[in-house]
Amino acid sequence: MLDKVNADFSLGLDRYFRTLDDLLRNAVATDRSKNRVPLDQGCAWVRRQAHETHDLGNKLMFVGNGGSAGIASHLAIDFTKNGGLRAMAFNDPLALTCLGNDFGYEDVFAKQIEFHGQGGDLLIAISSSGRSPNILKAVQAARSIGCKVATFSGFTEDNDLRNSGDINFFVPSTLYGLVEISHLVLCHAILDIDMGWGKEP
Repeated sequence: MLDKVNADFSLGLDRYFRTLDDLLRNAVATDRSKNRVPLDQGCAWVRRQAHETHDLGNKLMFVGNGGSAGIASHLAIDFTKNGGLRAMAFNDPLALTCLGNDFGYEDVFAKQIEFHGQGGDLLIAISSSGRSPNILKAVQAARSIGCKVATFSGFTEDNDLRNSGDINFFVPSTLYGLVEISHLVLCHAILDIDMGWGKEP
């Protein structure tokens, strides 16, 4: 039989959910010139670019480390299976260990973009801190071949990733878990709404 819920835990859980709700409502989108963009317009830009990318025969590419790598893989399969859009993540262990060994960990994603990317692809770069060298180099590699870029970051407003995309989403928190969950929710909202969530049956 389950023990009664501790009152402190119950309050903590309620506070956690409220904090997450506030973070999502206060997430910020900016363009490449650092101009603020309404969040719904930023999400709509990703949705539109994802479809335009696919319709032109190109693909979405997702990159991230740790929890963000899990998000990248999750989104790549969901955008493909559920959204009907070409998408891939670069988290294969053999590729990461081979390229990390041969070129250094900072280039594990950039090299894969060099191998598999093409002009017109859309890169989704995810980093809670916005300072991961391999994510920043992935953006540089994507830019060098003419890809569009959307970024998702958190922690500090001046992180480098936030200034590197065509559209940049920032979650104002320094807690990994809350930033990661917020990134996943934002991306899933784009996909789910595109698939018809919330419409009258």
